[in-house]
Amino acid sequence: MQNLNYLRTKQKLSQSELSRRSSVSQTYISELEANRKQPTYPILKKLAAALGVSIAELIGEQSPEQREEDDVQTRPQ
Repeated sequence: MQNLNYLRTKQKLSQSELSRRSSVSQTYISELEANRKQPTYPILKKLAAALGVSIAELIGEQSPEQREEDDVQTRPQ
């Protein structure tokens, strides 16, 4: 879950703050970032919502840059 660390630090959030926002323990977030645990779908939903990103972006199926491009293309003119 390399994107988890990237997205969290990009938003200047500590693991503790992400834990508070997502209701996922700080210890579990640390283990995810260290690739010691694999998240369940409900955990992915909570983390993605807390970070304001899609699950695809969180797990690396969509890069943050691609999401920004998609957002620009879908905005009303």
